[in-house]
Amino acid sequence: MLTSHEIRKRFLDFFASERHVVLDSASLVTEDASGDTDATLFNTAGMQPLIPYLLGKEHPEGRRLASSQKCVRTTDLEDVGDATHATFFEMLGNWSLGDYFKQDAIRWSWEFLTNKDKGLGLDSSRLYVTVFAGNDSVERDDEAANIWKQYVPEHRIYYLDSRSNWWKAGDNSPAGPSTEMFYDVTGELGDMSHEEFLRADKEQKVVEIWNDVFMVYKLKGGEVEGMLPQKNVDTGAGLERVTAVVQGATSIYETDIYEHLLARISAATPHLDALRPKRIVADHIRTAVFLVGDGIKPSNTDRGYVLRRIIRRMVNNMNILEMNCDITELIDIVIEKYGQVYLNLDKKKDIIIAVISQEVLKYKKTLERGKKEFQKLAQKNNTRITGQELAILEQTHGFPAELSLDLAEEFGVRIEPHAFDEYKKLTEQHQKKSRAGAEQKFKGGLAGNSEMEIRYHTATHLLHQALRDVLGNHVMQKGSNITPERMRSDFSHNNKMTDEEIHRVEFIVNEKIQEGLSVSFQTVSLEEAQNSGALGLFEDRYEDRLDLYQIGSGDGMYSLEICGGPHVSNTKELGVFKIIKEEALGSGVRRIKAVLS
Repeated sequence: MLTSHEIRKRFLDFFASERHVVLDSASLVTEDASGDTDATLFNTAGMQPLIPYLLGKEHPEGRRLASSQKCVRTTDLEDVGDATHATFFEMLGNWSLGDYFKQDAIRWSWEFLTNKDKGLGLDSSRLYVTVFAGNDSVERDDEAANIWKQYVPEHRIYYLDSRSNWWKAGDNSPAGPSTEMFYDVTGELGDMSHEEFLRADKEQKVVEIWNDVFMVYKLKGGEVEGMLPQKNVDTGAGLERVTAVVQGATSIYETDIYEHLLARISAATPHLDALRPKRIVADHIRTAVFLVGDGIKPSNTDRGYVLRRIIRRMVNNMNILEMNCDITELIDIVIEKYGQVYLNLDKKKDIIIAVISQEVLKYKKTLERGKKEFQKLAQKNNTRITGQELAILEQTHGFPAELSLDLAEEFGVRIEPHAFDEYKKLTEQHQKKSRAGAEQKFKGGLAGNSEMEIRYHTATHLLHQALRDVLGNHVMQKGSNITPERMRSDFSHNNKMTDEEIHRVEFIVNEKIQEGLSVSFQTVSLEEAQNSGALGLFEDRYEDRLDLYQIGSGDGMYSLEICGGPHVSNTKELGVFKIIKEEALGSGVRRIKAVLS
């Protein structure tokens, strides 16, 4: 039986033999939102780091690529612990950037899934296929269906609509129809009608294990705007799901991926039947290790908040399990499992242990304070707790409502059903506001690349360097956000900027704009980028080749920075730069909002 490591290696070796260049996984951390991308918080798919190349930019490694990409998704957080959902996962993928297309993509998908010698050797009689049924903009994908008929009986090919077989990276992104492969995990289904297949999918009797996207369209505002300059193939296969199928498991948690983690968790709890909490602890510690390994620290905003929430959910479930286990033991198991594949984990082991352990300890203290607040409320209200108080305990004191419910019985407190309904309503309102704020900063997928956004993107480079000129070289960009109306840049600096400092920064940026400096880039190795003196975060980068954007040339070069584009070709295209606000964002971080006119 193949292990998960063997499956990953077989996949990469298979596509290397078909002349694909195998890329290292990119960091989980996406580029900060700054012009060409209102970045998602994390890489959520294997293709995400390749979006510029799917849009037509030439990749330095060629037109055939493959990788196993680290991914984090939290959209299905409440489903973690079922048969198929996890927050951290690896996405096996191969890409054609204007090279091969449907015929080869489908053939190789089939060969790898079914070939015993160099693939997975799955039973072909248990495979089913879906293809795109078409919509108002794009016709039905009969071409893919006809190719599949060479490998699969026609009655095992199902046409599904855009909800299932259309893939996009965002409302302004590359997109295209997909074909998906499903596997019968029961071994008992045989031939099925269209309706029976849909029911089997809903009941997780068949599991999607591979997805080929034929990415040929460009979206604008969610609608097909036209064709991409090249025909691309983007395939993906979740390693966890594939491993479950290969190992004959009914859940990803019953594979070698989680085997040692769950064994240690089970040994540390008296609750033998508490399956879901054990799985949540196993999933969340794995995710936390990888996030900290890629440079994320717990905080109350953005990526740091996701990490904090995951660690807290883990602690809550450890409390449910009454676990007697040092968190370091679980971290060691994860690093031992993946340290030889992702070398940064072993390299940063001490940091990972320190960050997670400190956050766990801090949250346990928070829970103790929350418990005291709960007791105060119970005494004050004569053993009754309102929905608003449940919400305050959670949002202000970090004390989860489910723990309040547990304590209610212990302290003889009544929490009426309508109080919990009120709590849920208030929580939904709070989450809606939080999501609205996050969506403004990280809209997801590929952002717009309008003329104004490109101008703002280039101006961000000038602002970054001007801040260093005025405030000092300790200034580093901590994040940015671009809209067609304004730019926003976060940077490291301890003190409020004086009016004089703000005016000096404005003056420098406008001076460089008026000088008409050329904007150019070159693709260099990671080592060359590090040695060039360019600005950028190097420690969490895994790319072999990086784009260095230069503003000005020769002795007149003003800015040199790692970036993904796009930019104007000359600074005179930017207009007049004006800072409209400077404010504190957090400890040691300031924020500037500015406009171009």
